[in-house]
Amino acid sequence: MEEKVPMTKQGYENLNAELKRLKFEERPRIVAAIEEARGHGDLSENAEYHSAREQQSFNEGRIQELEGALSHAQVIDTTTLSGDKVLFGATVTLSDTDTNQESTYQIVGQYEANLEKGLISLLSPLAKALIGKELGDIVEVKTPKGEKSYEILSVQYI
Repeated sequence: MEEKVPMTKQGYENLNAELKRLKFEERPRIVAAIEEARGHGDLSENAEYHSAREQQSFNEGRIQELEGALSHAQVIDTTTLSGDKVLFGATVTLSDTDTNQESTYQIVGQYEANLEKGLISLLSPLAKALIGKELGDIVEVKTPKGEKSYEILSVQYI
C-alpha cells in the first residue's frame, strides 16, 4: 500500500489547477509546436523540433508527478485545527534567539512548499524540529550554517 501524502486543502487545489493547465493548455500548445516544427523539414538539425520535444518531455513528467501526488493526497483542512501545539498545517511565528528577527512559516506538504511564500515542507529540518512543540518553546535546528535557536511566538491554524 502506498503512503498518503499530507497536503493542505489550498495546496491540493493549487496542484489540481496546475495539472489541468498542463494537460489542457500546455500539452496542446506543445503538440502544435511539434507539428509546426516537423513541417520545417529535416528533423536532425531542427532546433525548434528538439526544443518542443524537450518541453513535451518535461510537461509529461510534471503531469505524472502531479497525478501521483494528487492520487495519494491526504487533504487536511487546517481551518478545523486549533491549539498551541505545532502540527501539520500550523502557521508558526518564530523569533531567532540570537538576532530577535521574526519570521512566519506554514508547515505544508512537500509538493506545496515554497519558501518565498513562507510555506515550508513537513520534511524540512525546521518543520521537523517544530512539530510537536508548543507556544513559548525554544527550538534547536541544525542548519548548514550551524545550530540555530528559535522561540515559538505564535501558533495559528488559518
